[in-house]
Amino acid sequence: MILFLAARPVTARPRFPRRAPARPAITRYGRLFAVPGTRAFTAANLLARLPMGMLSISAVLMIAGSRGSYALAGAVTATGLAATALAGPWTARLIDRHGQARIAVPATVLAALGSLALLFCIHYDAPDWTLFAAYAATATTPNTGGMSRARWAHLLRADPAALHTANSFEQAVDELCFLLGPVLATLLCTTLFPEAGTAVAAALLLSGVLLFAAQRRTEPPVAPRTPGSRNRSPLRIPRVPPLLATFLCTGAVFGSLEVVTIAFADGHGVRAAAGGMLALQAAGSCAAGLLYGLLPPARRVGARFPACVAAMAALMLLPLLAAATGSPAVLAAALLLAGMATAPTMVTGMGLIQARTPPRQLNEGMTLAVTALLAGIAAGSAAGGWAAEHLTGPGTGYVIPAAAATLACAVTWSTSTPRRLTPVG
Repeated sequence: MILFLAARPVTARPRFPRRAPARPAITRYGRLFAVPGTRAFTAANLLARLPMGMLSISAVLMIAGSRGSYALAGAVTATGLAATALAGPWTARLIDRHGQARIAVPATVLAALGSLALLFCIHYDAPDWTLFAAYAATATTPNTGGMSRARWAHLLRADPAALHTANSFEQAVDELCFLLGPVLATLLCTTLFPEAGTAVAAALLLSGVLLFAAQRRTEPPVAPRTPGSRNRSPLRIPRVPPLLATFLCTGAVFGSLEVVTIAFADGHGVRAAAGGMLALQAAGSCAAGLLYGLLPPARRVGARFPACVAAMAALMLLPLLAAATGSPAVLAAALLLAGMATAPTMVTGMGLIQARTPPRQLNEGMTLAVTALLAGIAAGSAAGGWAAEHLTGPGTGYVIPAAAATLACAVTWSTSTPRRLTPVG
């Protein structure tokens, strides 16, 4: 009954025919949380996803501060992200087969232990190779954003417009985590002690997943498996691999942007402001994501995707130009503007993944997208760390995210074929 009321257009009320357009955000986003249980799992998932914006920058600050090398910090975080890219799809496949609560909790416990191992290796000055091993142990971290999107897809499966708004909201939550996470991580690492960011992030991840897993009434049921589906991977679905290639390039934008921004701030004596500068980029993306959710879904899946990626490539030139001025304030403004194309790109891309993946493999499909992002972030982090130490000139490291965004645009435009909205069943 609630879903039916949420799907009714506001214009159906004859007494207030002209007031409906005045409150689109309240109407569309408010309807999402009229569904019982959505507020509880969203709040718990927000707590679990906040470390997403903390762990990487905490590791960079912790390692660079103790070992004095951004190249080492970038390589360690790249190793951990690459390990997550390999283990993530297997964790998601287990979630699809056995349910979110049964798999996510033990997987998160193992990941939290990996973060704590990294912390102790830094604190007790262990050899460099132990840092790679410890951070790789965090690879079992479940895709908390994907699990939340899977719940929305289950609850709103009969309402594509509401699902589009929910996906936009979820992307805005991702950006909110990247907005708050770097600020919190930088504050903890610079004002308390270098290991504080990693310790708090591990605690938040574990407690958030425990609370999220406890919300059983909104958990999507395990879909029955059909004969022959056991070994079939979403990678074998047509048009999915080219989409993952775009996610890979987009991840390289994120990974390199984070490292070169930290290095830029450090080189200009404002290291503590690095988290705030990255938060501005996430703020622009968060605002754009919420506004994008107010638009009606496109009639053709992916029709907006090439334009969104092209906008991201164009806006990513702004940090490169701003960094050349040597002004942290100008760069911060450029990062804010550059982030405004990120959320629409991710929302549209995730919508494509949902439409092209069978419901019984939805977690695995979305995790493959995140896996491609993580692989790109790993490569971008390593490239960004190398650029920060070897390229000369003010802000020349920003050529890496600009080049990665341009490559994402080229891949998308060469492989995109918009199709009608007919999800795979």
